[in-house]
Amino acid sequence: MGLIHIVTPEYPPTLGGVADYARHIAEALAAAGEDVHIWCPAGGQRPTGGGLHVHGTFEGFNRSDFARTDRELDGFPAPRRLFVQWVPHGYGRHSMNLSFCLWLRRRARQGDTVELMVHEPFLTFWEGTWRQTLVAAVHRVMTTVLLQAASRVWISIPAWERMWKPFALGRRVPFSWLPITSGLARPAEQDVCALRASLTAGRRPLVGHLGTYGRNVTSMLDVLVPEILRSSPDADVMLLGAGSNEYRSTLVQRDRALEGRLLAAGRLDEPALALHVAACDVLVQPYPDGISSRRTTAMAALRIGVPLVATRGYLTEPFWSETRVVRMHDVRRLADMANDVRDLLCDGDARARLAVAGRDLYARMFDVNLVVNALTQSKAGKAA
Repeated sequence: MGLIHIVTPEYPPTLGGVADYARHIAEALAAAGEDVHIWCPAGGQRPTGGGLHVHGTFEGFNRSDFARTDRELDGFPAPRRLFVQWVPHGYGRHSMNLSFCLWLRRRARQGDTVELMVHEPFLTFWEGTWRQTLVAAVHRVMTTVLLQAASRVWISIPAWERMWKPFALGRRVPFSWLPITSGLARPAEQDVCALRASLTAGRRPLVGHLGTYGRNVTSMLDVLVPEILRSSPDADVMLLGAGSNEYRSTLVQRDRALEGRLLAAGRLDEPALALHVAACDVLVQPYPDGISSRRTTAMAALRIGVPLVATRGYLTEPFWSETRVVRMHDVRRLADMANDVRDLLCDGDARARLAVAGRDLYARMFDVNLVVNALTQSKAGKAA
């Protein structure tokens, strides 16, 4: 049995994609016999037994937090293996917590093994205000420090390696892709049928969207949702996820004709969310940078087996086109997406083929056991 320490900026009951991922991976590792310790902000769930332990030692990711965490970590056998969930905005100080990076570097220099899981790399330059550009510069300093600490870097998509590797400054740090999994499992068919009956009287096709409704996505949904309802007059659209009720209200205020055909479920726990996703005939997911393997919403569609229509972009990996498990369109061709949704709603055989192909791809590339195997079989590289 191995011992692994997962450092994460969020953990349930806090809601968020990184929190869900950390919990899902931690539980899978514990089920595989690993001794797993979660180091997270205070207030996280505190399960006992079964090889899973939660330490809420962080409050602001500041100096006193580091001292408290040091005291507890030092009670474990050295060298400690730290599996750090990295999103630069997750560790406070307005996304510029250089001291957290320096703390990790100090732990590494004292003998601990630091492995990074890069969910998000850094902000890009010149795509916002002057402050965002300043933050982007600080992010690169933080990245350089992190790469001085890291024995291995796990990445959610290959593009992150191209972005990060120059900041290793010649230091040989191994980069490896690690799947982003979904914690949403396919629910029982009778439960899905019951929900559909309550939502649409079981008769109308249902198109879903799952997200958090940030401006980069809603700017596309503003066009896409009305176009889907126009081109598929017999269908309804259901919005899922945090912010869905508010976004529905915005759309209905603009066009009252949408009111009877536009549903919203709001924020749901995992079992309820899986049930609502499974109730959809098609999921439509416009991503500003294109579908990629870091998108947990896409992983949910694949695992549950819901046909997916999405955008392709500069972060879209080649395998999406090669496997054809997703219908993809350019981000500027939203009308084409709506037409594709219409065609799928009229073709049950095509939907069934996409559902089977999606579940098969998920099992081959993204199943949580693949993550467990990678983490338990890997030995941290000796960076030089």
